[in-house]
Amino acid sequence: IMATTRYLHILNRQQHFLNKVHSAWLARGFATKSDEGWLSSMFAHKVDARKDAHSNLLSKKETSNLYKIQFHNVKPECMEAYNKMSDEVQKELHRDASYPCEVIGSWNNWYGEQDQAVHLWRYSGGYPALTECLRKLNRNTAYLAFRKERSKMLISRRNQLLLEFSFWNEPASRSGPNIYELRTYQLVPGTMIEWGNHWARAIKYRQENNEAVGGFFTQIGELYVVHHLWAYKDLQSREETRNAAWLKEGWDANVHYTMPLIQKMESRIMIPMEHSPLQ
Repeated sequence: IMATTRYLHILNRQQHFLNKVHSAWLARGFATKSDEGWLSSMFAHKVDARKDAHSNLLSKKETSNLYKIQFHNVKPECMEAYNKMSDEVQKELHRDASYPCEVIGSWNNWYGEQDQAVHLWRYSGGYPALTECLRKLNRNTAYLAFRKERSKMLISRRNQLLLEFSFWNEPASRSGPNIYELRTYQLVPGTMIEWGNHWARAIKYRQENNEAVGGFFTQIGELYVVHHLWAYKDLQSREETRNAAWLKEGWDANVHYTMPLIQKMESRIMIPMEHSPLQ
């Protein structure tokens, strides 16, 4: 009976959220050019005008970390060899303290785009550290040989440079086994500050099960892209944790106000590689 009551409570909160969105869209049809109409209802929380880059307003001031995320689409028959080679090279780089970089996590996609590897790197020292790392790698004959061999295993690859949101957890190694979800949001240009304002309040609703790993936004590559990284014991734990958020007063408001900021969204369920610090 208690489980049924809890489930009905979740459904009621979700229905309440859907009713609010439906009402906002109805208001859009009757809005005149002289009033704010549905836009006013969607953006009830006002954001003060600012004269600074959102990278300065939203990123952590106490650190100068820069992150890089890599997406490698691997030939299916090469995935095992690719994982083994990546393991060896990353261990070698970690053994050399002169490289100001470290792998935070490496994964293979389980659900989402198939035969894809995802790597998250951290550069301690920002852009100068990235430049120094690149300079050293271009003189590292073993790494150049690895990159040449790796190219034979790949169909395509892309990367992005990221900063971390100031209000998110600092990504740190964790034991497993876990599955990871990378939720990617393509925002409407000009809405990053609004997104950050809402999530700075909402992140407290997603901390009880230690599921929040890291939150990032792009600086180079596809712009106005946000990545939220979550960890769960399994898919059932994911469902229960996400449903529990709807029982908390305020979570539905965060969803309500952030949905209009999103142009496109994607979810990847990922399995850590054997050598990944995030397990």
